[in-house]
Amino acid sequence: MYFSLTFLAVLVVGLGCVAPAVAGEQKEVAVFGGGCFWCMEPPFEELEGVFEVTAGYAGGSKETADYQQVSSGGTEHYEAVRVFYDPAKVSYAQLLEVFWRQIDPTDSGGQFADRGSQYKTAIFYQNEGQRELAEKSKAALAASGLFDRPIATKVLPAVPFYEAEEYHQDYYRKNYSHYAAYKEGSGRQTFLEKTWPREEKSSKKQYAKPSDEELRRRLTPLQYQVTRKEGTEPAFHNEYWDNKERGIYVDVVSGEPLFSSRDKFDSGTGWPSFSRPLEPKNVVEKKDRGFFTVRTEVRSVHGDSHLGHVFDDGPPPTGLRYCLNSAALRFIPVTKLKEEGYEEYLNSL
Repeated sequence: MYFSLTFLAVLVVGLGCVAPAVAGEQKEVAVFGGGCFWCMEPPFEELEGVFEVTAGYAGGSKETADYQQVSSGGTEHYEAVRVFYDPAKVSYAQLLEVFWRQIDPTDSGGQFADRGSQYKTAIFYQNEGQRELAEKSKAALAASGLFDRPIATKVLPAVPFYEAEEYHQDYYRKNYSHYAAYKEGSGRQTFLEKTWPREEKSSKKQYAKPSDEELRRRLTPLQYQVTRKEGTEPAFHNEYWDNKERGIYVDVVSGEPLFSSRDKFDSGTGWPSFSRPLEPKNVVEKKDRGFFTVRTEVRSVHGDSHLGHVFDDGPPPTGLRYCLNSAALRFIPVTKLKEEGYEEYLNSL
């Protein structure tokens, strides 16, 4: 049985709270405990209107928290994520819907292969409006008939949130292969695909790396040198460094979606620069120790293409600068997204 929580947005109009404006935008916070925080960051970061998602610890009585303490299971803290968002672009009801679709809400002892109190699920409401929304969404899920056991997820008042160690932040980007294997091996991926089939199986396009022979035939010498040999094209003398059209950028090798014009900015470097990926699951980061320094290389997941590097001197909200080679990308303007099978991104530009 398929159950959608989208109608909750209609039920709760007017219940949201408004935080002080930040740079002309509203900014509110939501905190969710959904088991392993590696798996809870990506779905929220993909939402339009979300400024930042941070992995951390919430719910315990101690005044400090770190991974060593929390992983012991004796601090009462939950692994959690904190979401800063603009309610004018994404509602709290929508965040709740995303939250429910990442967890097994009937599990009272943890999540999937991860057992212990630190992996239990909870919604930490920041105010009365969020509490009402959370209780309504929980009741709706319980009444849906989707599960044959009671909903175990707790709705709890806000408590101090402690940010997790840096190596836990955006783990799915830094160590995508391990993250993907963990999500599958823990049982989470299988559960989500079975429980929310329409949500998880919506993508129709498949992406793969062609043979080297085909790539040599299809790519220009520069495209091949950049994507297969980790080359770098000339600054200010490449196709997209000053492109201002609306659209998305895909891997020239595999076609997998990578970046959006929405997140493109002029970095002054002469290469196309972006503040964040359009599809984080299609981007992986690796340490690059060439040129007598250590940098963070950016590669595509399916095409295994060298794209460029990422630096921490970018603009808000991420503070990142993905400095890429035009030769590794293919630009698809908004007018051709449907024609080329990327219509799902029309509303994100």
